[in-house]
Amino acid sequence: MASVHISSYFFLLLPLLLGFPFFSNSQPYKNITRDSSLTAQNNNNDSYWPSQSGDFAFGFLQFGSDRFLLAIWFNKIPEKTVVWSANRDGLAPGGSRVHLTNHGQFVLNDPEGRPIWSANLGDNAGSVSYAAMLDSGNFILAGSDSQVLWQSFDYSTDTILPTQIMKADLISSYSETNYSKGRFLFSMTGEGNLVSAYPSIIPMRRTATLYWKSDTQGSGFQLVFNLSGSIYISEGNGGRVVKVLTNNTPSTKDFYHRALLEYDGVFRQYVYPKNGNDTSPSPWRKAWSQVSNSIPPNICVTINDGIGSGACGFNSYCSLGDNQRPVCSCPHGYERIDPNDEAKGCKPSFVPQSCGNNSSSDFEFVSIEYSDWPSSDYEAFSEVNEDWCRRVCLEDCFCAAVVFRGNNCWKKRFPLSFGRVDLEFTGKALIKVRKDNSTFKLDHPIKKVVKDKTLIVIGSILLGAFGFLFATFFIAYQFYIKRRKLGMVEMPPVLGLNLRIFSYEELNKATAGFKEQLGSGASATVYKGIVDDCVDNNLVAVKKLNNVVEEGEQEFKAEVRAIAGTNHKNLVQLLGFCNEEPHRMLVCEYMKNGSLADFLFGSSKPNWYQRIQVVLGTARGLCYLHEECDTQIIHCDIKPQNILLDDSLAARISDFGLAKLLNKNQTRTMTAIRGTKGYVAPEWFRSLPITTKVDVYSFGILLLEIVCCRKSFEAEAEKEDEMVLADWAYDCFKERKVELLVKNDEEAKEDMKKVERFVMIAIWCIQEEPSFRPTMTKVIQMLEGAIQVSTPPDPSSFITSIM
Repeated sequence: MASVHISSYFFLLLPLLLGFPFFSNSQPYKNITRDSSLTAQNNNNDSYWPSQSGDFAFGFLQFGSDRFLLAIWFNKIPEKTVVWSANRDGLAPGGSRVHLTNHGQFVLNDPEGRPIWSANLGDNAGSVSYAAMLDSGNFILAGSDSQVLWQSFDYSTDTILPTQIMKADLISSYSETNYSKGRFLFSMTGEGNLVSAYPSIIPMRRTATLYWKSDTQGSGFQLVFNLSGSIYISEGNGGRVVKVLTNNTPSTKDFYHRALLEYDGVFRQYVYPKNGNDTSPSPWRKAWSQVSNSIPPNICVTINDGIGSGACGFNSYCSLGDNQRPVCSCPHGYERIDPNDEAKGCKPSFVPQSCGNNSSSDFEFVSIEYSDWPSSDYEAFSEVNEDWCRRVCLEDCFCAAVVFRGNNCWKKRFPLSFGRVDLEFTGKALIKVRKDNSTFKLDHPIKKVVKDKTLIVIGSILLGAFGFLFATFFIAYQFYIKRRKLGMVEMPPVLGLNLRIFSYEELNKATAGFKEQLGSGASATVYKGIVDDCVDNNLVAVKKLNNVVEEGEQEFKAEVRAIAGTNHKNLVQLLGFCNEEPHRMLVCEYMKNGSLADFLFGSSKPNWYQRIQVVLGTARGLCYLHEECDTQIIHCDIKPQNILLDDSLAARISDFGLAKLLNKNQTRTMTAIRGTKGYVAPEWFRSLPITTKVDVYSFGILLLEIVCCRKSFEAEAEKEDEMVLADWAYDCFKERKVELLVKNDEEAKEDMKKVERFVMIAIWCIQEEPSFRPTMTKVIQMLEGAIQVSTPPDPSSFITSIM
């Protein structure tokens, strides 16, 4: 952390460091006199007291049909963002009233006059002359001499604002929409460390796990959020500021600021433009967070023992979602206790195995890869195999699940706790569930056998259908066995997707002994081939893996999985494959015009109109992969060499060898760095979870290359500052010299509005903070002019860390 001198901050911080509120009698604010009150009424937008400027409001916010939160919120933005609340653990019913009484008390009563909450005035009870909602977001109760007797700034809930000193522990909200007290604390220790803590026992809130600490021991004892938007630790005695946590944040003149402990236990600072013209994906932008430095990157793994259920509820498991927030899921065969609250955990949708006459044959296992429930063990075994591990759990009526890794087996008991998916964990969890045809399922109560002719007829029909399906399966199985004997290796279940299976001899003949090479890479070579009755012109491209090793096999299976189920005009179509050891090949459509790299950087460059169509086609193909496929696909290697051009020069995305497939409950994944230098998003190098935004980043670089008709890095550039295209493009945009990017392209220079729009879109796509990058749907809307493109910031301007 950086140190700063007293001269830089003293006069700005003096009122903060002395503990006084940042206002005076000369500062305009509206007095709320004695006997003033507000009543919680349905659909009543006037149940609040605004600050002088109208930036903040104090009053009632309605939740549901007839429940109200007494709160302070930002009042000039569409999102009524709450910064403080009085009755967060018990919403008030309609008709409740907050009243500044004639006796100087400030109390919230229900419709029958019973107190729900009151301001803790202590010895000052009865001395309050008036209240005021200040433009700082602070609500005060003051005496006749304007001395502040009580202020909301002293009783923070989960948020602090500029000009505020954190005097009370922050307690996170329960969820994004539930403002009641949640699972995490944020406080300052006596030694000067900031800590985020996980209170394992609710509602006792005993701290079991320090989720994060700032390592600022000895630096001071006050956390200050100053008027310039910086958050730091001070000595609090009128002396110097010791440690600075944030700097270079946007001005509080132009942006609203807030810092809060969010429901996932992370302390983050956000800014929001006051002009209201921001069209970025999320107007509340993250300016800083503890995540950027020393916080453990995976909350699911960090909180893994003690009393309690973990980051998610009992019998559920945790995986990382957007912005590293925990996503809680139920295993197959389980359902949420509360459909509207994923943190409450899951319950079995079947009757668990009893220790009576239940047969173990009534149960089976659901496998969850990379998952563990580390705190539910009651027996462990070593030097065993997976079948043995399954069997020992089936025979044990107390066993709810087993975790198997290597040659080790752990039995788990109910309720399962601290469940998580960890891609660094090489084992799997096997959850014991009752078979689908069991008569003990909760939603299928035991039924007596009824001798009814109608049931007998239906049973006969079903039995006949079953016999037919069994015969079909038996024939298919014999065919499969025969192919295995010929050297076929087991593949993922993609054979039902109308793919043709080629033998090695067929493809050797089709390519004339792999004679005509179309291209090559680190792991594969592509050859031109002729195959009868495969496509209209019989021409195909045969991609042959060079090295048949374990990684090559995984890459081959990944590519088949990725493109076998896709169907889009901007993707190269997979026609079939060969999987005979040691030969693994893919057979795809033949693209007459080769790759975009050849077309873009060759001697004959495409015209401006053709380049626009390539941009749109590539964007639509990526949007399909990210948002329209049954299985979301992250391509991971978008670059000109992997964009092929068909007969009409339409873009076709190809080469899915590095693609990552996400499960339906996933939005991100952890994986080793993959892709091509120059197109790889920054989060790959920070060991952060990977989302579809890595493809958006690569598309941004590609878009600049297409606009400028030059490579992303050119060592032979005329000027040194033009070597890196992304940096040069932003400099040109910032200096309003975008025309320099297309100085030798007359067609593009005649369409400068579109050139500038495309450059702005590209800069949004290459933002170093993934959450700032738009989705591909929004990219398409911006490219087509359906929505306005706002001015992008410097791509690295919001990447900050604890200094």
